[in-house]
Amino acid sequence: MDVVSKARDLAYRAHAGQVDKAGRPYIEHVARVAAAVSDDPVAEAVAWLHDVIEDHPEYSADVAAFGNRISYAVRDLTRIDGEDPLFYYLAVKRNPLSLRVKLADIADNSSEERLQLLGAVTASRLRHKYAKALQALTYGGPWDVGG
Repeated sequence: MDVVSKARDLAYRAHAGQVDKAGRPYIEHVARVAAAVSDDPVAEAVAWLHDVIEDHPEYSADVAAFGNRISYAVRDLTRIDGEDPLFYYLAVKRNPLSLRVKLADIADNSSEERLQLLGAVTASRLRHKYAKALQALTYGGPWDVGG
C-alpha cells in the first residue's frame, strides 16, 4: 500500500464519528486539504494526517511509523495545549512541507462556503483567527492568533 493510501486509512480510522463545527463529518475537511496538495504524495500524506495527533494522540505511534519527514511535519502541525502561538507558527514556517499543508488547511477552514454553515458570531471569530494565522505564516506576524 502506498503512503497516501496508508495515511488516508489512518485518517479515516482516527476521525471516525468526528464532526466539525457545522456538524459535518470531519474527514470531509481532511479530504479537501489532502486534495489541495495532491500533486505531491508526501504533502498529501501529511494533509491526511495533519489533525490526527492533535485530535487523537493515541495514534501518535501510527503517525511516527510514516518516518521522520512525514511525522515531523505532522508534529509541526499539531497544536499543544498552552503552546505559545509564536513557537507553533515558527515551527510550521520553518518546514516547507508543514507550511504548504497548513496554508491548504487555512484556505479550507476560512472558505466562505464552509463559514456560511456556522452562526454569524462563530464565523466572524474564525475569519479573524484565520486571517491572523495567514498573516503570521506569510508576513511574519502578528503572533497573537488565538481564538
